[in-house]
Amino acid sequence: MAAAAAAADEGAPGRWRLLILLLVAYTFNFVDRQILGILALPIKASLNLSDTQLGVLGGIAFALLYSTLAVPFAWLADRTSRAWVITGALAVWSGFTALCGLAGSFWQLFWCRLGVGIGEAGGVAPSYAMISDAFPPRQRARALAIYSLGIPLGSALGVLFGGYVAAAVDWRTAFIAVGVAGLVFAPLFRLGVREPVRVRLVGGDAPRFGAVLRQLGGKSSFWLLSLGAGSCSMMGYGLAFWLPSLLRRSFGLDLIETSQFFGGLLLTGGVVGVLAGGVLGDRLGARDSAAFARVPAIAFLIGVPMFVAGIQSGDARLAFVLFILPQALAYIWLAPILTAVQHLVAAPARATASACFLLINNLIGVGLGAPFIGYVSDRLAPRFGEESLRITILFSLGFYLLAAALMWAGSTRLRRDWVD
Repeated sequence: MAAAAAAADEGAPGRWRLLILLLVAYTFNFVDRQILGILALPIKASLNLSDTQLGVLGGIAFALLYSTLAVPFAWLADRTSRAWVITGALAVWSGFTALCGLAGSFWQLFWCRLGVGIGEAGGVAPSYAMISDAFPPRQRARALAIYSLGIPLGSALGVLFGGYVAAAVDWRTAFIAVGVAGLVFAPLFRLGVREPVRVRLVGGDAPRFGAVLRQLGGKSSFWLLSLGAGSCSMMGYGLAFWLPSLLRRSFGLDLIETSQFFGGLLLTGGVVGVLAGGVLGDRLGARDSAAFARVPAIAFLIGVPMFVAGIQSGDARLAFVLFILPQALAYIWLAPILTAVQHLVAAPARATASACFLLINNLIGVGLGAPFIGYVSDRLAPRFGEESLRITILFSLGFYLLAAALMWAGSTRLRRDWVD
């Protein structure tokens, strides 16, 4: 037991190579997940879709199996090779992304997006567990922050690449190109990844799935953090999907200008916010575990008024400046909350616990965010026309305030539920 603790404190050899490869895989994850947002208007025109249908493609079509299958895939990863589970997941989601480029109707694209979700269900939770085994506790939030850079980096690359390819060729080519690139990377990933030594319980292997559920179910901090994350993800994923359409409808930008605006915003505000969350989590959380939840809550409260100012501004350049800080603040939650979830269970159950957290977060956030905004925008369109989307997004910022309240409520309970 002492040797295991010492090994955990020192971290696993080769952990930085592991982290970089996982980051690249996660970047592909978000390229394939978010490219639909920049391509929404060309797809809408090509397939004659409504905002509600676009929202379904960006939300529930992806999230339905992505959220639910993450739990059995994580259970499998806790008992077999996490590297092979991630490799297989990467190949599947990349293949279905390429197939999106061949879709000729709403339902064909729906089933392809469902397939992307099946693949991506096996990628994230096993990665969290590998990083937690590879890095000592004092570096864990920063390591998870570096891994989480895949979100803004992948989203930005998807927006920039998708926008340029769609403008130069068409939206179908953009899907096919990024899907094929992921298929090429999958075997390279498996060749480069080495599993870190797993931390095991004395006298046993990973706990049974039911035991993990009972452990998490009895901790109020888990529910408050998960629901808080789901609430902020509703707005985060909704904004990521619909902001390109807002920039074109209400700010008059073309496809290339939109990809430059949103891609630049993700690369500046997104990267800074993710890294800041990791640094703040490690520093403040070492003194008081409640800080892992309070830092994100404060960030959301500060960010909402600035989002409102940017969305209501009539000038794209001013909006870009106003968006940078709240975009960073909206990403701060990732590393602290993900780290906190890792410490709600013993080490051998981390992938399963992460998957349970992701199930709640993604069903609410990914599954409902984009469809909710699309549906409300369609309902308001007869009265407000093209401005219906702007009004809906402003209204939806309330989900960030709800997230702040839930995370603050979970912060004191986190102290009681913490597992070293």
